Amino acid sequence: MSKPLICLCLTAPTVKQDLTLIERYRKYIDLCELRVDLLDDDERLIIRDFPSQANIPCILTIRRTVDGGKFSEGEAARSMLFARALAFASEDSSKNFAYVDFEEDFHISSLEDAAMAYGTKIIRSFHDMENPVPSIAEKLKSMHSSHFEIPKIAFMPHSLKDVSEMYREMQQFKDSDQIVCAMGGIGLPSRILAEKFHSYLSYTSPADLELSLSDIGQIDPKTIEEVYNFHEIDEDTALFGITGFPLKYTSSPNMQNAFLRKENINAVYIPFKAEKAGEAFEFAETLDIKGFSVTIPHKEDIIKHLQKTDRKVSEIGACNTVINENGVWAGYNTDCTGFAKALLEFTGLKNLKKKKVAIIGAGGAAKAIAYAIKEIGGKACIFNRTLPKAKMLAEKFGFEYASLGFESIEILREYSQIIVQTTSMGMGSTEESNANNDPIWFYDFSGEEMLYDIVYKPAVTPIMARAEKSGCKVENGLTMLQYQGEEQFRLFKTAL
Repeated sequence: MSKPLICLCLTAPTVKQDLTLIERYRKYIDLCELRVDLLDDDERLIIRDFPSQANIPCILTIRRTVDGGKFSEGEAARSMLFARALAFASEDSSKNFAYVDFEEDFHISSLEDAAMAYGTKIIRSFHDMENPVPSIAEKLKSMHSSHFEIPKIAFMPHSLKDVSEMYREMQQFKDSDQIVCAMGGIGLPSRILAEKFHSYLSYTSPADLELSLSDIGQIDPKTIEEVYNFHEIDEDTALFGITGFPLKYTSSPNMQNAFLRKENINAVYIPFKAEKAGEAFEFAETLDIKGFSVTIPHKEDIIKHLQKTDRKVSEIGACNTVINENGVWAGYNTDCTGFAKALLEFTGLKNLKKKKVAIIGAGGAAKAIAYAIKEIGGKACIFNRTLPKAKMLAEKFGFEYASLGFESIEILREYSQIIVQTTSMGMGSTEESNANNDPIWFYDFSGEEMLYDIVYKPAVTPIMARAEKSGCKVENGLTMLQYQGEEQFRLFKTAL
């Protein structure tokens, strides 16, 4: 099998816009897919000359609605469009479509003969937009009927377990050409790791929201190449990653892959979205992942899957870093180290002696932060909506605790010298502060507080904007991410 290619799906409504997209991403891509079904009706009539205009190998695709496309006019009309696009083939093959995508149940002998006569390879595709394919290996074997055709299977996984199973089955196809991909956010690893999944190519789409196919899991060509080093991945590339759910916002791949590039290490760090911690471990074991970061909501549940933990994990009760140490899964916590360094830098203090700190939340991140505050001499009060959870965490470190609401305003004021927001509230929110994105929306800042919010996307969260407007000194969690990430990277290198 040849090295996997990056294919740009052209999703604009006009040919001119599609050609502009090719120029924008040309340095990253190996070929493009002209999605005729996404073109305006009149634009579909001028597709024959597209390959010569694009000056890059092109796939001709007219995707039906049943297969996730937009073409609904019937098979007769679709056949006519295929014929128009393949007609009058040039002796210069670069001016013809290099590939044409026919579905498994679409067989028009005249079109198939024309494609083969003109040197256009047929991609024979099968899509399930809602479910996984029960046995990919058997399905692929049945589709590998001709060396003139490249079989393609794309499906929607229900869980990361489906992607693990896909990887296992694809190890039978190291020496043949096929296209496979698990769609959606859960399936992203199959796109980034096309080399490991033995896929002929990986589909990408523009970063523009209105043109992106991110709903089926596609990322843009620049990201897959510059962040994940797609073309550099080979059989010997070591794997690291981050797991969590829904894992919608994370800068860890950018940071960790930059560290790997800087030290010229043949490895890649990928996100793998797992609703259950056990699925993350199965995936890591199946793909021989050397180590991974752990984020919301698995920092506590992950511990029961470990064979070894460091002192910090044992005392905190939360783990954010897992390393495969010669077959033994070991857990570490670098959140506390990163937070302590970031908070002291933010406050300009050497320690927190004589300082009272309000910790908002009592989850996995709050546990690491409570540990760090105790270590650097601070006194704290844990505020949480579920009071028993706040009580349990507070008693562990000799802190106070209170409910998170109007009834605790006076206690919050008492501990308001430094407020540390540890929940996910405000993540991705660009709205003004409200009860849904600001955990202490009921509290009026005096301007004397220092607010540290561990959320870093957006750069200014609703609670930060409100505090800053009142004159408070504020900071997001990017510095904490950076410092704990540096410590994680040090641990990751020990697994190589």
